[in-house]
Amino acid sequence: MTNATPSPRQAASRQDVICVLFSGVMSLDVIGPMQVFATANDVRRQHGLPPAYRLILAAEQAGPVPTSAGMTLMADTPWAAVPLGRRCTVLVPGGAGVEQAMHDVALRHWLQRAEPRVARMGSVCSGALILAQADLLRGMTATTHWNRAEQLRQDYPDIHVEADRLHTYDPGHPRQSHLFTSAGVTAGIDLALALVEADQGRPLALAVARHLVMFMRRPGGQAQFSTLLSPETTQAPRLAKLLEWIPGQLGEDLSVERLATQASMPPRTLARVFRQELDTTPARYVERVRIEAASALLGQRQASVSTVARLCGFGHPESLRRSFHKHLAISPQAFAERFGR
Repeated sequence: MTNATPSPRQAASRQDVICVLFSGVMSLDVIGPMQVFATANDVRRQHGLPPAYRLILAAEQAGPVPTSAGMTLMADTPWAAVPLGRRCTVLVPGGAGVEQAMHDVALRHWLQRAEPRVARMGSVCSGALILAQADLLRGMTATTHWNRAEQLRQDYPDIHVEADRLHTYDPGHPRQSHLFTSAGVTAGIDLALALVEADQGRPLALAVARHLVMFMRRPGGQAQFSTLLSPETTQAPRLAKLLEWIPGQLGEDLSVERLATQASMPPRTLARVFRQELDTTPARYVERVRIEAASALLGQRQASVSTVARLCGFGHPESLRRSFHKHLAISPQAFAERFGR
């Protein structure tokens, strides 16, 4: 895999990746991203290159830290003893212990001191609540586990919450390249791959993904979970029959008026029920389902982009392209090439 060899610039000095531990942390929020960096080191060693990352687990005290899974992780060092600098990345995971960690004054103060001193600071899953409580996400775009998104939105109204995305890291953005969040559990792995790609180049990131038997890195704007498989029919009992009907009609007229007729409601009532039960509009919901169906067809590589656009109700391929860029931050053609079987 000679294509995994980074350039001399990318192979500069080693970076420290510091993952915060606290009682009740989710083990996969820690192990998943850290394994990405460890595998990046392994791939580099295979090509006679020095490791690019030093992995550090930090807690209030060095020693065993219980996780939400009942297993124990070993903290290498106390937070206060971690050497901070411009070659450091700090990751804050989530888990059942987040509620207590949010109000840990010592942790909050350490994060506030560390943030301006390190190159990057990010969260995995519900760890975004810890960063928010430390007042580090004010005025920023953030995401978190879909089950915590409403809590983040309500408790911290000065944060722009985009619940339907994988992570907010953007290497070309002056703020989102320094401070960022990721969604539930495995999205932290996508975030870590994005960081490796920014540091060491795309070939190495793809080599890491292959070693971990993963899809090539999913773009940060991709939706967290499947609209077609989400539990929305139980969350929205007044809309259950309509939501079950929509996926079979994607190539047809799904205007608000048509949906209202199917649901036996006036259009204004239907819009109000969608907002109350699903926090969206009928049109946005239909677009999400169409995007999900189009993604599945493109992933099967059995239909052209034009055919997929027609079957899923977009009409013209350009309409499909615009929706893909808005929701998934990728073109339909690129999606098919990256994720197609």
